Amino acid sequence: MKNHRETSVLAVVALIIAVAAIFGTNVVSAEKTTGGQQRSFVSTYELRVPANPDSKGETRLWMPLPQSDEHQSIRKLSIESPVAHQVSKEHEYGNSYAVFTPTAAETSAGYSATLRFEVTRREYARDLKTPPPARPAKEAMLKRYLEPDKMVPLNATLAELARTQTEGVTEPMEKARRIYNYVASTMRYDKSGEGWGRGDAMWACDSKRGNCTEFHSVLIGMMRSSGIPARFEIGFPLPESKAEGDISGYHCWAEFYFVGIGWVPVDASEASKNPAKREYFFGAIDAERVMFTYGRDIRLSAEQKGEPLDYFIYPYAESNGQAIKGLQTHFAFRDLEPPREVGTGH
Repeated sequence: MKNHRETSVLAVVALIIAVAAIFGTNVVSAEKTTGGQQRSFVSTYELRVPANPDSKGETRLWMPLPQSDEHQSIRKLSIESPVAHQVSKEHEYGNSYAVFTPTAAETSAGYSATLRFEVTRREYARDLKTPPPARPAKEAMLKRYLEPDKMVPLNATLAELARTQTEGVTEPMEKARRIYNYVASTMRYDKSGEGWGRGDAMWACDSKRGNCTEFHSVLIGMMRSSGIPARFEIGFPLPESKAEGDISGYHCWAEFYFVGIGWVPVDASEASKNPAKREYFFGAIDAERVMFTYGRDIRLSAEQKGEPLDYFIYPYAESNGQAIKGLQTHFAFRDLEPPREVGTGH
């Protein structure tokens, strides 16, 4: 069964790459933002590691860092901490992080770190009717985005759900739209009780509720089961009605890939909360966010001894190979200028 799945994935990727070669010569990436709204703000990410006088062995802490891309420009990034640290990247997704290596005395007493940066985030809206040709994605990444994650198994449940919702549809973009509409209209944004927040696609299929991780785990699982590469993205949201303040938690969304079009953004949980914007969030995401990292099942470096991270938006620390609990965080932002419309760019 495993060999059959691997063969199927490789066949799909080979077809995607072969067609991409036709489109991929001397073209401009279609993923670049082409106007719309942008928002510039300064963000702070504060961390406190509690005192651990009983710690034995080596201690490390990893903090995610945002990166510039076509949709956001990161400036003046700084890290303030008494603890020695350096910036690096994990190899699978290319996510950036700072890794801290406290001394035994610093671990015993506890320590803090503060990340500050400025960002201009641009609305990311794709023209799906007449898209410009896109630069082909790397074969290895397309293969990864067709494979299962620990919390998103590509099993019979998700495959049958995808088949049922796309039955009779042959056009790939319409298949993606049917999957998106199903998730946005069927699931409820509901953080009551327990079980939510892990991005567990099977739990979400049964409960039909959760936060953004559940929405996009189901969506990504259905997309991949339909042969459509799809990836998970996570960062922090900004309230539209405030110019500064605290940020209570993360937000995540997804993208799927088609040859000749490139990556297409979707935000099914925001569409569920705002039904009037359901059409908008298929192919677009607003500027009210900053993106930090891609992917699930993340192993940051060889020094990480624990299990791969479900996703990477909060700091992660280990002492003697065991995860450190009780890390305290605080996130805040302040607009540098009022959100504004921009003309055609890039």
